[in-house]
Amino acid sequence: MAMALEAFTTYPPIHYASKPPALPSDPEEARFVRKYEAAIGYRIFASMRWGQLGDGHISARDPILTDHFWMLGYGIPFHRATVDDLVLVSPDRQIVAGPTEGGVNHAGYNIHYPIFETKPWVVSAAHTHTPYGTPFSAEVRPFEPISQESCCFYGNQSIYMGEDLEVHSTDGGYRISEAMGTTRLCVLRNHGLLTGAESPAAAVGWFVVAERVAEVHIKAREAKPIGDIQAADVATRMGDPDLGWRMFQWLARDLVPDPSVVL
Repeated sequence: MAMALEAFTTYPPIHYASKPPALPSDPEEARFVRKYEAAIGYRIFASMRWGQLGDGHISARDPILTDHFWMLGYGIPFHRATVDDLVLVSPDRQIVAGPTEGGVNHAGYNIHYPIFETKPWVVSAAHTHTPYGTPFSAEVRPFEPISQESCCFYGNQSIYMGEDLEVHSTDGGYRISEAMGTTRLCVLRNHGLLTGAESPAAAVGWFVVAERVAEVHIKAREAKPIGDIQAADVATRMGDPDLGWRMFQWLARDLVPDPSVVL
């Protein structure tokens, strides 16, 4: 891999028009970028005190073995995540690269593999149990346009109605994938939030936004939504596909100020 690691010791400048950089044409470099973003994503979750009970996972489709995906090795705390701590999981649940001591996160595999198999557009999915996303999911309803951020998901959300909270087989994962359709957010009934996107950075960015929207819903119990026309107008900007990536950039700078920690 010709890419210099020095490029990942600082974050690139961002501005209003910033867009996600194109994935490197070199397959090994592309693989590294996806692992790097996933590792930073785990550190972001850790900074928010998410995943402390071993709950949750951020995945990244491998750009070389496209039916394989990366996620943090089981038993490794989110706050210690590095690119070398990620494991490459095969379609038959085997670890083909990375640390093997903890094995494969079973729930992670059962949820993420079916999504990758059935949704070619998904490069990454993110899920963990959060203080507001989980209680909101117990209300079994979609987000309403009651805040600026909530319009990110206007017309771009779904609900999985299954009661199989443990997702102990890929059957549950396939049902989740079907319910998710082409949306970036799926509310898993009584379970929590799940996001899917074109990069690990975007999946993490959208997930954090979704958690904040859930917080508004839980706290503003008598909120009055804005109208559909106004919500759709806000969604044209707040729903910009690149916004999840930009949100990730802000989060990373604030919560993981030294990106070299994941190298």
